[in-house]
Amino acid sequence: MTPDTIAPGDPHLAGLAGRILHDEIVPARAPWRHRVNAGESLRIVDLEGNQAVDFLAYAAADDAERYSAQDTIAAQGNIFLREGAVLLSNEGRPMLTITATPVDYHDTIGGACSCESNTLRYGHHTKAQHACVDNFLEANLHDGRAKRDIVSNVNFFMNVPVEADGALGIVDGISAPGLTVDLRAEMDVIVVVSNCPQINNPCNGFNPTRVRMVVTA
Repeated sequence: MTPDTIAPGDPHLAGLAGRILHDEIVPARAPWRHRVNAGESLRIVDLEGNQAVDFLAYAAADDAERYSAQDTIAAQGNIFLREGAVLLSNEGRPMLTITATPVDYHDTIGGACSCESNTLRYGHHTKAQHACVDNFLEANLHDGRAKRDIVSNVNFFMNVPVEADGALGIVDGISAPGLTVDLRAEMDVIVVVSNCPQINNPCNGFNPTRVRMVVTA
């Protein structure tokens, strides 16, 4: 997309500075891939509320370096991502920083739905349903990545509480229409997203909806 100025009347862009490099609506259930260079920012907008956004990042300079849930969780001593959290790579290097989000926390442990997990959890009749793993595979084809390159992902806007006994569940989201998460790239990264198609649990309110991806510099 052609770089553009930020429209002052657009509520989804409130607080953003600089110029727009890319602005795209991702349909419900669809994948998305984009390069975000060091110093640029990505805003994810939950347009209709309660939509889970499965998220992966790969170093643009070295395809073997990618987001690591283990390193990120260990470094911050918390399974939830909040404002100020740094997403680390498997080399222990900062990839992206959450610079702002009005959402209380974002998930690191819920993973991505797949046809296989749908079958196990919800019955064989769900086998043919589209899943986040399918979206990640489709988006990764552009860079020659395959199933083995899909690692544990971030789930923005998704609510996965952990009980005192260690049990966890996927419950109604804590987002709302128009809420956002802002990420600043600390290195050149390829961001891959699945706008989650799951309809069998409450992560999307049983109704997958659109999200907006805005890259600024």
